[in-house]
Amino acid sequence: MTQHDRRLYLIKTLLQEQPRYQGLHIPMDEAEQKQLLRSLMNVRSPRSVGEDYLSVQDEYLREETAAKGITDIADLTPAERGIYLWQGDITTLKCGAIVNAANSSMTGCYVPCHGCIDNVIHTYAGVQLRLACAELIKRQGHEETTGQAKLTSAYNLPCEYVLHTVGPIIYGKVTLQDQELLASCYRSCLELAQKNAIGSVAFCCISTGEFHFPNDLAAEIAVQTVRQYRKDTEVIFNVFKDVDYRIYRELLG
Repeated sequence: MTQHDRRLYLIKTLLQEQPRYQGLHIPMDEAEQKQLLRSLMNVRSPRSVGEDYLSVQDEYLREETAAKGITDIADLTPAERGIYLWQGDITTLKCGAIVNAANSSMTGCYVPCHGCIDNVIHTYAGVQLRLACAELIKRQGHEETTGQAKLTSAYNLPCEYVLHTVGPIIYGKVTLQDQELLASCYRSCLELAQKNAIGSVAFCCISTGEFHFPNDLAAEIAVQTVRQYRKDTEVIFNVFKDVDYRIYRELLG
């Protein structure tokens, strides 16, 4: 199958799951098809799916990621010993684990094609990730606690694992408790990585953006916590925006 054939198969399969989508027109344009597929994946509830679908989906997602270009931690130059700064799409990083700034439900962002990192990670990992996260939450019997972390497979991402952590949401002035909870996110991820012998972790800018934590203060907490707790774990500070790159570049000298 070509990527075009795989994409159409996935779209048609996901449309058939939902009676309300029957008769929905599939666009001819490639970009519009990709947007439709991502939207269908984003709104899909966490549940199992057939092996045929998974086989096609996995091949499709891996080829899409390869086309974007994969960056290996081995090819990066450290900003200081054991710590790297890299600007780009975290779903293209080949390392031990990447960190997802999750919400408390842990099952990803359900807004079609939303720009948050939670949405992007779940999209390119595949539908297996949402189900795995839902099963984690079901076993623990409550939503994820702010400042803690959970570990899952990365499925179709080039990294081995995904560390999911829920950062504090800022509604007004940043409190001391907010700062302590953000530090706990980084510490919990590092402790979980060390417990599972994961040699490298790529952190996104937890709690900034949609959760409104000030970028500069969040970066200061991230760098300080990582320097204190990383031990032998190599850490990549992954940034997407230019403003965050400048902040981390200054903090890392």
